[in-house]
Amino acid sequence: MYMETGSAGTQKKAELFEQLTQLFGPSGYESKVREFIKNEVKDLADEVLEDAIGNLIVLKRGYGEMKKKIMLSGHMDEIGLQVIKIEDNGMIMVKSLGCSWIYTAYQSRVQFRNGTIGVVASRVRPEKLDDKFTNLYIDIGLSKKEEVQKYVDIGDTCVFMGSFEALAGDYITAKAIDDRVGCYMMLETLKQGQSVYHDVYYVFAVQEEVGCRGSKVTAARIEPDLGIAVDVTPGHDRPGDLEGSNTLGQGAAIKISDTSVICDEALNEIMFELCREHKISYQKEVIYVGGTDASSMNMSGYGVKAGAVSVVTRYTHGPNAIVNKKDIESAIMLLVKLINTQLALW
Repeated sequence: MYMETGSAGTQKKAELFEQLTQLFGPSGYESKVREFIKNEVKDLADEVLEDAIGNLIVLKRGYGEMKKKIMLSGHMDEIGLQVIKIEDNGMIMVKSLGCSWIYTAYQSRVQFRNGTIGVVASRVRPEKLDDKFTNLYIDIGLSKKEEVQKYVDIGDTCVFMGSFEALAGDYITAKAIDDRVGCYMMLETLKQGQSVYHDVYYVFAVQEEVGCRGSKVTAARIEPDLGIAVDVTPGHDRPGDLEGSNTLGQGAAIKISDTSVICDEALNEIMFELCREHKISYQKEVIYVGGTDASSMNMSGYGVKAGAVSVVTRYTHGPNAIVNKKDIESAIMLLVKLINTQLALW
C-alpha cells in the first residue's frame, strides 16, 4: 500500500508526492513544477506539449476501437502572495494570488522564489484584521526599503512554507496539497496506464486558483469528449470549512456539484459502479462554495461531459493541509479503471 514501510516502490511514491508539494509554484509562476513534471513524464508519454501560457499537456494514446478523448486536469499552481509595495520602513505589502484566508496567512512563514524567507504580520491588532489584505505585510527582518529591495521587489511572489510530514495513522500534512496531490495522482495514473483503452490527455494546468484559466484554453485545444478534474475538495469533518458530508478516510470523492458545475449524471453512475465492482472506497461530494477545472471543461466548445475525482482535504488554502493516504490510493484506482473502461455515454 501507498507509503507503507519496507517497500522501495512505495517509498519512491511518497518521495514523489513530497517533492511535488515542496516545489515553488504560485498562480502564473508554475515553471519549477512544470519542469519537474516534464522530467517525470518524458519516458511515459506519446506526446508532450507546453502551450503559450504554460500548461503541460501529456498525451497517452489508447488502443480501443471505441476510444474517446479523455482530458484529466490537475492544476500545478498553489495559493501565493505578490508584492505590490515596499514601505520606507521595510514592510512588504502584498496581494493574494488566489483565495487566501487572511487569518491563515497571518503569522505564517513565506518563501520567495529566490529563497528569501519572511513572516506575514499585521499593521493592526489581529482581532481587527477584518479580512482586508491591506492590513497585512511581510517582514523579512530588515527595516529600510533600500535594504529590502536587495532581496524583494515589486511583483515578486511568495508561497506559504509547510513541510511534508507524516501524521498519526494514515494522514499527512504539507503545503500546496491543493493541487499537487492531483498532479501526483495523474502521474501515478499515467504510470499504471501505459496500456490504456482511451486517448488520455493529462493536463497539468496553470492558474486554476485565479479562475480556472489554464484548463479553458487546453479544453479548447483538445476538444475532449470527457473532462475530469483531478483536485481536492474541502473536508467537512472538522469545524471551520462550511457544511457538508466530505470526510477524510472515506475514499475517493466523486463530485456531484459545486457552485461552478453540475457533473454529468451518467458519468457519475459509471464511476459509482466501477467503485462498487472493484471495491474502491468512495464518497459522493457536494459543496456549495468553490469550483474546479471541471467547470471550464464542461463549458468548452459546444459542451463537454464533465466530472471530478477529488481528495477530501482539511485546511486547503494554507500551509498545513491534511489528507488521508488511502483516499489518494482510492482516487488513483478509480482513475485507472475509468480510462480503461468502454464508456456508453454517447
